[in-house]
Amino acid sequence: MSLLLSLRLCVVARTESRLAGSLLLPSPQPWHKFHAGPQLSSSSKELLMKLRRRTGFSFVNCKKALETCDGDLKQAEIWLHKQAQKEGWSKAAKLHGRKTKEGLIGLLQEENTAVLVEVNCETDFVSRNLKFQQLVQQVALGTMLHCQSIKDQLSTYSKGFLNSSELSGLPAGPDREGCLKDHLALAIGKLGENMTLKRAAWVKVPSGFYIGSYVHGAMHSPSLHNLVLGKYGALVICETSEQQVNLQDLGRRLGQHVVGMAPLSVGSLDDEPGGEAETKMLAQPYLLDPSITLGQYVQPQGVSVVDFVRFECGESEEAVEAE
Repeated sequence: MSLLLSLRLCVVARTESRLAGSLLLPSPQPWHKFHAGPQLSSSSKELLMKLRRRTGFSFVNCKKALETCDGDLKQAEIWLHKQAQKEGWSKAAKLHGRKTKEGLIGLLQEENTAVLVEVNCETDFVSRNLKFQQLVQQVALGTMLHCQSIKDQLSTYSKGFLNSSELSGLPAGPDREGCLKDHLALAIGKLGENMTLKRAAWVKVPSGFYIGSYVHGAMHSPSLHNLVLGKYGALVICETSEQQVNLQDLGRRLGQHVVGMAPLSVGSLDDEPGGEAETKMLAQPYLLDPSITLGQYVQPQGVSVVDFVRFECGESEEAVEAE
C-alpha cells in the first residue's frame, strides 16, 4: 500500500470517528433556549389577556406587540392595529375585483336625523359575522357624524347621498382612528372576503316633520346599540301639523309599503288609483290593504308624505344611479 493511500485512509477513519462522536453528543438547538426562557409574570399575563380582549388578535401577536412596546398597553394596541392594517391592505389588494352581491343595509336614527347605509361582501355567511356587522355600524356612525356636522338652518327637510369613494374618506367615528377605508381593509384582512362600502343616504328634518323608517328582516344585536340591520330599508319623510301619538307606527307602515311596493316617486293625492304596476307611491294599492290606495290610507292620518329613500341590498348600479 502506498504512503499516499495510507494517509487518505487515516483521514477517512478520523473523520468517521468525529462524526460518530457528534451523533452521540448533539449540540444544543435554538429551540431549547426558547423553552428554557422565563415564564410570564402574573402582571404580564394580565396585560396580555387585556390586550387580547381589546383587540381580538392572537396570543402570539399580542405577546409580540407587548414585547415591541416594552409592556405599554396603549402603544401595543396601536402597533397591533397598524400591523393588521398592513395585512388588511395586502389582502384587500388580492381580493379586489371579486363580486360583492351580498351584505347588509344598516339603519341608524337619532332624534331628527336618520341614515341608511349599504355595505357589501361576497357571501351571506360573512354578512352574519359580528365583525362585518360592526363594520356596517362604523359606516352608519361615520355617515351620521357627517350629516350632523352640516350646519344649516332648516325650514324644510334635507336629504343627501354618499357614493363609495365619498364614504371611504369619512372619519370612522368619534372614538375610532383613521377613516372608513382603513376599517374596511381591516375587516377584509380578518374575514378573508372582498367587501365594498357601496353607498349611504341621510335625512335631517326640522320640527313639523317626521322620519318614518323600516328595515325588512330586521336584526338587532346588543353590542350594536340602536343600529338595525337587514336586506331592505326605507326612510319616509312626512310633514305633520301636529304631533301625532302614533307617528312611529305610521312611519313603520309607510316604510313597509316603500320596501314592498318599490315606488319611484311620491305622486299626489289627486293621482288616479293605479294597479300593482303603478310607480307613484300615493296612487299605489296600499300594501297592507290593497282595497285602498296609500294616499287614501294616509289622508285621514293628518300627515303628508313628501319624500322617501329605499335601499335594496345588492341592487344593480343602474337602480342606484336612478335615485
